[in-house]
Amino acid sequence: MMNPIYINQNEILKRYKQPDKFAHKGIQGHALIIGGSYGKIGAVCLSSKACLKTGCGLVTVFIPKCGYDILQIAISEVMVITDNQEKFISDIAFDIKPQAIGLGPGLGLEIETQQAVYKLLKTNKVPLVIDADALNILSKNKEWLPLLQPKTILTPHPKELERLIGKWNSDTEKLEKTIAFSKQYHLIIVMKGAPTCIIDGDTIYENTTGNAALATAGTGDVLTGMITSLLAQSYEPINAAILGVYLHGLTADIALPETGYESFIASDVIANIGKAFLSL
Repeated sequence: MMNPIYINQNEILKRYKQPDKFAHKGIQGHALIIGGSYGKIGAVCLSSKACLKTGCGLVTVFIPKCGYDILQIAISEVMVITDNQEKFISDIAFDIKPQAIGLGPGLGLEIETQQAVYKLLKTNKVPLVIDADALNILSKNKEWLPLLQPKTILTPHPKELERLIGKWNSDTEKLEKTIAFSKQYHLIIVMKGAPTCIIDGDTIYENTTGNAALATAGTGDVLTGMITSLLAQSYEPINAAILGVYLHGLTADIALPETGYESFIASDVIANIGKAFLSL
C-alpha cells in the first residue's frame, strides 16, 4: 500500500492562492448549495454560510419552499431559489451559472428527490461536491455512478462510505476498496474520520489537523460548504478537497482552548475559518 502524503502547512502553502487585491465578488466564484428538507434546513444554513466564509464571492441555495424564510433570515448574504414543493426537493431547476455545486446537506430520500438528483447528474457539467443524503441516494442507485464527471468529490462519513463500497473487515481492506472505487469511477473520496484521508486514485493524502471536537452534528455540512467554495474559486478539485479538509480541522485546533471538546459545535467551525486562513 502506498505511503500517504501528509497534509501539513507545507503541503497547503504549495496549493493556497493568495487573494487578489483587485478582486470583486464577480470574479471570486459563484457557488450553489442544493439540499434541505422539512426539519433539515439547518444543514443548508451551515453549508452556505461556510461557503461564504471560505472566500466565495456569491452563494445561492436551492431548497424546498419551507426553508425560504429560515434561510433569508439566518444568513443575509445568501441568495435563495426554491423548489415548487413545500417539504422536499422535487425538481432542481435554476438559471444561474455557478462555478461549483454542493449537493446533499439535509436533502432527504424522497422518491421525487432521488429523481431530481438523477436529472441533475445526467446533465451537470459543473464541478460537484456530493455529501450526506446525495451519497445515500447514490448508494441506492449505484447504476448512476458513471454519470458523475471525473474528479467529482464525495465526502462520506464511515457509514455513508460503507453503503457505497460495502463492508470491510480491516482498515487496509477499507482503504483498498475505497481506492478501487475511486479508480473505477474517477472520483476523489474524502474519507471523513480520525484522521480524514483523501483518496485520488492511487494517491492517498492524510490530514494532520482536527481533533475529537469535530465529532458533532453539522460539521460535515460545513466541510461541504468549504470545499464547494474553494472549487467555485477555481481550485483544482484535489486541491479544493485538501485545503478544505485542512482548514476545517484547523478551526477545531484553534478553538479548542476556548471551547473544550464538549461545547464545540459546527457553528464554531464557521466562526474560526478566518483565523484558520490567517494562520497561512
